[in-house]
Amino acid sequence: MLKQSDFDKTDEVSRVKVLSEALPYIQKFANRTIVVKYGGAAMKESHLKQQVIRDIVLLSCVGIRPVVVHGGGPEINTWLGKMGIEPQFKNGLRVTDAATMDVVEMVLVGRVNKEIVALINQAGGSAVGLCGKDSNLIVARPQTEQEIGFVGEVNSVNTKLVESLVDSGYIPVVSSVAADDSGQAYNINADTAAGEIAAALGAEKLILMTDTAGILEDYHKPETLIAKLDIQEARSLIEKGIVAGGMIPKVNCCVRSLAQGVRAAHIIDGRTPHALLQEIFTDAGIGTMLVASEFLS
Repeated sequence: MLKQSDFDKTDEVSRVKVLSEALPYIQKFANRTIVVKYGGAAMKESHLKQQVIRDIVLLSCVGIRPVVVHGGGPEINTWLGKMGIEPQFKNGLRVTDAATMDVVEMVLVGRVNKEIVALINQAGGSAVGLCGKDSNLIVARPQTEQEIGFVGEVNSVNTKLVESLVDSGYIPVVSSVAADDSGQAYNINADTAAGEIAAALGAEKLILMTDTAGILEDYHKPETLIAKLDIQEARSLIEKGIVAGGMIPKVNCCVRSLAQGVRAAHIIDGRTPHALLQEIFTDAGIGTMLVASEFLS
């Protein structure tokens, strides 16, 4: 027989308090689309993976419309090794010859995508796996960079299928493989794919899950995290060299999505437990939020 004294009252009160504080955000974002680019440590480490999946399902349960876009670099490298193919990179982009493209498509579309779908379904959600080829969701064009093979850019986005799925209560899970007008498959950067899909959907938010805290004024000091900035400030940080290296394409991706109508873009640390919920449902958030103008919230 359980007695009331058996329960930790402090824990119960704090849990209810968190739920109460989340209410305004749940109301604000109900029926709004949030595009989540899922990757990094949160995709590799099993305990983080389970938390992210549960958070995505929770978003769906409270009336938010999540769309998940993913890459899968580490698993691609593992399978290239099994096939005896040496991974090659040029200026941070994977050199993708025909043999590598076959492996990329097999891993992203056939393995990583279906694993995420299965995990969401196991957690009580209803996920459907897609890639850019499905219903011409993403039509690709070759990257302008020379000698990198079948690495593509987004030429156009057709969101009709994704919107139909979301309207029916499903969580679309999109891998960043697409084809051009001739049917040639291309590997597209998952951040870029997420940003373009968010823009085409008119999403409330684009959230990039990374392995950094967000944009830091001094990348050696986590306490210098910039909580919020607008497009002009973001471009200035790139010009000053404060935003550098691998963060530049992420910030540019956010800026591009904001310029096309996404209301807010977030760069968050996927290594933080329940990072998604902390960023969406709390005043403080945990990462960097970018908005089109300083006057917009």
